[in-house]
Amino acid sequence: MEGITVTHPIVTTARGAVRGLRRHGIATFLNIPYAAPPRGAGRFAPPQPHEPWDGVRDATVPGPTVPQSERRLGSVDMSPYFGTGWSRGEDYLTVNVWTPAPDGELPVMVFVHGGGFVAGSTRAALYDGSGFARDGVILVTLNYRLGIAGFLDLPGAPANRGLLDVVAALRWVRENIAAFGGDPDNVTLFGQSAGATIAGGVLADPEAAGLFRRVIVQSGSGLGAFTTEQAARVTRAAAGALGVEPRAGAFAEISDERLVEAASGLAGIDLRTETHYDPLIGLSPFSLVLDTQPAVSVAAGHGDRVDLLAGTNTEEGNLYLVPVGRYSTSTAEDVDAAAAGTHPDPVRLVETYRETRPEASFGALRSAIMGDGLFGAGTRALLGAHAAHAGSATFAYEFGWRSRALGGELGAAHTMELPFVFDLAHLPQLHGPDALLGPDRPPADLAARMHDAWIRFATIGDPGWEPYDRERRATMRVGAEWTQVDDPHRQERQAWSTDDA
Repeated sequence: MEGITVTHPIVTTARGAVRGLRRHGIATFLNIPYAAPPRGAGRFAPPQPHEPWDGVRDATVPGPTVPQSERRLGSVDMSPYFGTGWSRGEDYLTVNVWTPAPDGELPVMVFVHGGGFVAGSTRAALYDGSGFARDGVILVTLNYRLGIAGFLDLPGAPANRGLLDVVAALRWVRENIAAFGGDPDNVTLFGQSAGATIAGGVLADPEAAGLFRRVIVQSGSGLGAFTTEQAARVTRAAAGALGVEPRAGAFAEISDERLVEAASGLAGIDLRTETHYDPLIGLSPFSLVLDTQPAVSVAAGHGDRVDLLAGTNTEEGNLYLVPVGRYSTSTAEDVDAAAAGTHPDPVRLVETYRETRPEASFGALRSAIMGDGLFGAGTRALLGAHAAHAGSATFAYEFGWRSRALGGELGAAHTMELPFVFDLAHLPQLHGPDALLGPDRPPADLAARMHDAWIRFATIGDPGWEPYDRERRATMRVGAEWTQVDDPHRQERQAWSTDDA
């Protein structure tokens, strides 16, 4: 620490004072409660206000995480993304704040992590907000309830408790961020993967109106929610595994350890119904549970005064195939099965992808169909729905830089954009043959430029390229080169669309 000035600024929030750590011109405040600890039956209740505290609360060390099991994706090291697993403690509905100034009216960005609705936390290395604070933006990250406590649909409990946590955190930001130097009227909510789907759900939720000005959806889906029928199957399976009645009161008697264990055993439930496919294609038994998909609600006008930036990665599906050895071994039957699990006309869907990608391997075709089933079709639906309203701006991107991890096959997979958004592509743990970014250094300016685009959008509502509309569908392709294209993957988009949105 020699030569580095370290101070401990104190900020007073509505519930009490917190002491952070300031060095290199950035003040960091960790583990600040935005809601009460969800104990016992409270785990299945809406988030409640935290009790005030006397004195000054230490906000210099990470706090506990939401109960969760360790999550892996084959041979690639995903610990920078998921974190190190469950760090025990009850007071885990908390936020971390990075700020360059204790006073002022700076733009604020609030990040919702991914992890399949069952894993992840603010402790993950990829969510360090120093780069945002360095560049004049306050970054807030948050924990939200996961798994059974967060998303199991239970009689006697409100649905989507994890989403309710995110809204509670936004209310905390609205009430407290000015004390950290932030502008409560210039808040951007952004998330990735499950966190992006939640962000889309919050955008469509009238109860959250007025809590944010902009939303960024990174590899989420506006069509990613379960129906109540699908959710009920998961609830019955969870109740059966635990030997209890499928109601909130019975689940409230179960320990966190048993809930986490039961959630880990729910994989593989067939959620296809006569009218709906599984929007997560079996990768998670949890999602939002809604009567109306977020894209449909946005089409009806919800969120029409909120700017939107949304996009996906070029090879999303690679993350679910390459690390587990299923990419290079994919067959024509695997391609057909991927289409049959996600689309009402799988034969025509496969034909479309073969026409547009005549040189693609079976693995590449399988990955492309999985990626669009999970993220691409739902993102395009959300973009089209939002662009139909004139009250706000819509922007689209596609991230295409290819990692050479895992023998060069990982490519522009799911999660690959995150180190660039956070300007953390230099982290040593992201580099190596089995690490996310692979053995090569990415283009020197890619992280700086993508990070700056996110900051521009959060600051002035313009990431630096033309807006998306339902005619041109302008999309910025991000990689070693940046190229704006109109309506990329048009034939594939049309193969998924029911209304050309």
